[in-house]
Amino acid sequence: MKDKIKKFLETDLLENYLLGTTTDLEASKVEQYIAMYPEVREAYNELQESLEIFAKLHAIKSPEGLKEKITARIKSERVGRKKFFRFAIAASIVAMIFAGSSFFFWDQNQNLQEENSMVSNKIKLLEADMKQQLEDVRNQFIVLNNPSTRKFNVNGNKKAKELKAVAYINPVKKLSYINVSNLPNLPENQCFQMWAEVNGEMLNLGIIEEAGDSQKLLALPYAENAMGYITIEPKGGNEIPTVDNIVANIAY
Repeated sequence: MKDKIKKFLETDLLENYLLGTTTDLEASKVEQYIAMYPEVREAYNELQESLEIFAKLHAIKSPEGLKEKITARIKSERVGRKKFFRFAIAASIVAMIFAGSSFFFWDQNQNLQEENSMVSNKIKLLEADMKQQLEDVRNQFIVLNNPSTRKFNVNGNKKAKELKAVAYINPVKKLSYINVSNLPNLPENQCFQMWAEVNGEMLNLGIIEEAGDSQKLLALPYAENAMGYITIEPKGGNEIPTVDNIVANIAY
């Protein structure tokens, strides 16, 4: 029986149930296990509390002023449409005398359609970006709370003795993250940069702006026998890592 419960807890059914991504059959199974087994019920309650805390810490805010900008845009478009209809009525009368003036109103209509299309595309891009952020938050929550996740402490070498980080690797979910909790001070013309060597290819993961709290994670591309590196680079970052300036590494 214990093996059965352990096997169930090692899956992500509880996490997915909390996040509302289980099928009806999976949800029924989760509810059955919660009702029958105290260990599962306790794990569920702990995950629920963790998710609430995690959601508050990672609450994704819409860009400042977005609501006002969209409202203003809609009002502007409504005014534009009213003006266009007035122009169209006038044009139908004037066209009997000056047929060539109709081109002006056609051009106004084309511009309005192009502006509407631009607004729609921007909103779609924003929705896609927020969806990606939510997916990343979901993956972070799974990695931090899944029993299959392995935790590795990462320390800097003599060039950055104060550097501290923790890597979270989940080979079951094929997810990996790193939290850089402390960074030593650097001259203004230098910065720390993160890299990952995956399947023989060196990937630039960007500049590490500052050390974060324990919940601020940077995604690492997952692969078997991958390596992560932190280097010191010129301000603004580098296209390739400076091997002599590697200050920390981790095999995952």
